[in-house]
Amino acid sequence: MNLLDWLLEGSFTIGSSAILVREVVGNGFGIASALGGMRRKVWAWPVGIAGNLVLFTVFVGGILDKPQVHDLWGQAGRQVFFLAVSLYGWWRWSRSSREAGNRAGGAITPQWAGPRGWAQLAAMAVIGTTVFYFVLEALGSWGPLPDAWILTGSILATYGMARGWIEFWLIWVAVDVVGVPLLLQAGYYPSAVLYLAYGAFCVWGFWTWVRVRRELERTEHIDVPEEVAA
Repeated sequence: MNLLDWLLEGSFTIGSSAILVREVVGNGFGIASALGGMRRKVWAWPVGIAGNLVLFTVFVGGILDKPQVHDLWGQAGRQVFFLAVSLYGWWRWSRSSREAGNRAGGAITPQWAGPRGWAQLAAMAVIGTTVFYFVLEALGSWGPLPDAWILTGSILATYGMARGWIEFWLIWVAVDVVGVPLLLQAGYYPSAVLYLAYGAFCVWGFWTWVRVRRELERTEHIDVPEEVAA
């Protein structure tokens, strides 16, 4: 078996469970992308896209073989939405980095979503979860309701990251709380472990962005001339 075949078709066994190599690799890209996102680096987006392409093949059958019986169409579908939103985020962060993003040491300046942003996210969460529930149920996805929230929340978190909203980390935590039990029950153990680790990582990322925002506010307050501030 050559390296490419091993990456695409290889697996190993832990206990009585077969683990796909590409599930581990895809989640590795996800972790790397999250680290880049916390540091507000533009390269986080293309790395994340690579992981999305790999993980799409993990959650549904028919493309490449997988040991799991259950297809999680919500998990697969979110990789497609990730790809679309990530292209937007890649463009937005690249533009921000060229214009003024580097003042905080990263490609984007962290900011709070505010009441208007939260109203927008809440409306999208309700509509998205409802619509995706019926779609996933029709597709025969296993666990359509939690899968619908995971898909919706993942899109919202990625969109919030693209906008530079600090709260996107908290949305990821809410996704992980639902995602870990679902993935464990469906037998996607590497992804479940990633979700668990990612939940703790998101708390760290949240406070990192909060500290950056506070430092920016303090610095900007000091640097603004009195006639401008007035």
